[in-house]
Amino acid sequence: MARTKQPAVVVTGVSGNLGRTIARILHRTERVIGVDRRPFPRRPKDVEHHQIDIRRRRAADIFRRQPVKALVHLGIIYDPRLPEKKRQAFNVLGTQQLLELCARHKVQKVVCLSSATVYGPEPDNPNFLTEDAPLKAAIRHGEIRDLVEVDMYSQSFFWRYPKIETVILRPVHVVGPTIQNTASKYLRHRRPWTLAGFDPLLQLIHQEDVARAIVMALKPGVKGIYNVTGPGEAPLSRVLAYLGNKPRLVPHFTAKKVLEKLWALRLTDFPPQELDHLRYLCVVDGSSFRQSLGYEPRYSLMDTLSSVRSRNLESPAPKQADNWI
Repeated sequence: MARTKQPAVVVTGVSGNLGRTIARILHRTERVIGVDRRPFPRRPKDVEHHQIDIRRRRAADIFRRQPVKALVHLGIIYDPRLPEKKRQAFNVLGTQQLLELCARHKVQKVVCLSSATVYGPEPDNPNFLTEDAPLKAAIRHGEIRDLVEVDMYSQSFFWRYPKIETVILRPVHVVGPTIQNTASKYLRHRRPWTLAGFDPLLQLIHQEDVARAIVMALKPGVKGIYNVTGPGEAPLSRVLAYLGNKPRLVPHFTAKKVLEKLWALRLTDFPPQELDHLRYLCVVDGSSFRQSLGYEPRYSLMDTLSSVRSRNLESPAPKQADNWI
């Protein structure tokens, strides 16, 4: 008789920096199948990798040909230079197809990675936003409408399939030695812009702590929507001072106009819409996740900040469209 394969944990977006971190943790105790359009350099030998688009039939074959116990969905693209229709097609339609596959094949657990940025930086945001706060990011920032839609569709799936343990995680800004998102790139600039009259609180979390949170969310019995926070928050000015940066103070109206021109000429990798994160609060309450799962970040705020400057400990992810965190 043929041996039945051990039920697998499928990780989409596995070739990204965060995906590789999670695969490195999970493969010690789980059978891991990675799915990503990009190659997976230096992957653990026992991690199975499928270099495919999550929307294609070959992705469905993974669920059809073997038992899948859990899905960790990281396969989200955040590339503001991509046309909105392409982002919509990949992020929203890809997520819909994956979650329907989970329902069809009776997958027991689904963990979807969202982001605290879906709440949106707003002038009237309170300290601290809880999980039931409205997702307002798309109102002022249409370029991340697809990311809000992914979160909302995941919520819909949560309610439509109560027997599937669905977890939606909304971490604050993720940083680390191999992370190449907008927040990390900004913090690595020696002379970053800051906006005159604004000094918002900033929340950061180390990539290893996010990976641990995702692994914890795979525990049987865990379901729900959770903000995931790091070791605390600090004013932007203190963060930049600790990193040794020397910010340039710029009026907002000037910064917006200049940055839009630089962006159009491809002379900057900082999207103009991200300026609102340098003006307004988007600070969240992570107490629910900590109380429900006993989660505590292992990296202090100083260690988390220091990791932004750390030398990459492994080869960087392939330079295609980055995961949006």
